[in-house]
Amino acid sequence: MAVQAGKDLLIKIDQTGDGQFETIAGLRATRASFNAETVEVTSLESSGGWRELLAGAGVKSATISGSGVFRDAETDERARQIFFDGEIPGFQVVIPDFGIVEGPFQITALEYAGSHNGEATYEVTLASAGVLGFTAL
Repeated sequence: MAVQAGKDLLIKIDQTGDGQFETIAGLRATRASFNAETVEVTSLESSGGWRELLAGAGVKSATISGSGVFRDAETDERARQIFFDGEIPGFQVVIPDFGIVEGPFQITALEYAGSHNGEATYEVTLASAGVLGFTAL
């Protein structure tokens, strides 16, 4: 796999529920984290006392976060609406040279900051809220 530009890791939002995704405006940094809880089934009969895990069990989750400059664009407005209305719309995460993760996410944090001699910035955190699909690129 070749080195990829960080700007190509995109977070996209379904603006209207029609399956058309738009990149969230102004992002400078993005991060995707995938997790799977384990279910331990170790017993006295476990070989050599090694821990054993139950395959296919446990809760899977994904957390997506991004930070950037506030642009007051349509996607910024939609993110605020989603947060305050408690909606769980479709999002896409484009991971360059890997694939696209798509599914329902809830915005769990939305932060704004700024200083008197700098630009307004924001941070957004999303938590998976259902089954996620993966399409290889």
